[in-house]
Amino acid sequence: MNNKTVLSVIPARSGSKRLPRKNMLPLCGKPLISWTIEASLASSYIDRTVVSTDDSEIVKLNEDKKVEIINRPAELATDESPTFPVVEHALSQIGDVFGYVALLQPTSPLRNQHHIDEAFERLIKKKADAVISICESDHSPLWSNILPEDGNLNNFLNADVKGIRSQDLPKYFRVNGAIFIIKVNKLLEEKSFYLKSSIYSYIMSKQHSVDIDDRFDFILAESIMNSIRN
Repeated sequence: MNNKTVLSVIPARSGSKRLPRKNMLPLCGKPLISWTIEASLASSYIDRTVVSTDDSEIVKLNEDKKVEIINRPAELATDESPTFPVVEHALSQIGDVFGYVALLQPTSPLRNQHHIDEAFERLIKKKADAVISICESDHSPLWSNILPEDGNLNNFLNADVKGIRSQDLPKYFRVNGAIFIIKVNKLLEEKSFYLKSSIYSYIMSKQHSVDIDDRFDFILAESIMNSIRN
């Protein structure tokens, strides 16, 4: 793309507190991580796909596939491990020089190669340094607040939103976690996928934006996937 090669990094550590072994849980006939691997391999823009993992089962799963394994060190595979060092480590283990890196988290199985390609096309059209996928929020944050210890709602909502119908509130969007694309030099310079400038959104539907964190998310993703396939 733009005469520069593209690396896809799929981070998949073994641990998960809320949904144990979630990356290997069977979703509609195949392990959860397989949906993202297949989407990455099918993309028209991605030249090389790697999986960063500390999980021997994931390593074995991909022995015969066209993806490469990056053995992630234990200090980068904890619950507190941020994403940037994981991608930085993967880049340091790859000999080739890449112009762009795409972070594709396996917890977004409904994101497919068409979404990935459209995100790249958005990047090209905007001549951007980064693109991050988003979707419309399920509920307006204007109807949300923190609760005091006694649970009272005395000042829960601002006066200017009381009595307003949900459809009349401003439309809000959230990062859905499915696609992060960025120039490698910008990523290493700012040490974040959220650049200070030249960063644009790629809007996905809520249907394709399920991010699996717990059992409810998994059941929801499975239900949507079955409805799409049928």
